[in-house]
Amino acid sequence: MKSFIVFALIVAAVAAAPQRSADADAQILRSDLSNIGVDSYQYVVETSNGIKQEEQGQLQNVGTDNEAIQVRGQFSYVGQDGVTYSVTYVADENGFQPQGAHIPQPA
Repeated sequence: MKSFIVFALIVAAVAAAPQRSADADAQILRSDLSNIGVDSYQYVVETSNGIKQEEQGQLQNVGTDNEAIQVRGQFSYVGQDGVTYSVTYVADENGFQPQGAHIPQPA
């Protein structure tokens, strides 16, 4: 079950990256899926079209009713306007919490 959650998070993160027709020819420059375990994981992916992503997750409150995975990461990509957009995020019991210069912040 936990490995499915990790897989689902990776798929969701990749699917969330903006797509352009030029992306179809992108090559993977770096792919490091290290420290994949039952209670934690870490990975880095970088492609030739400027997409970079790093993420690590760790199981918190192991063996309790509050057991949950805490994820920290960042991704960046080049937008259609040529600007590189970067997002850092935490996903935990408080939900997905992204931060980036282009993301509106509450007043």
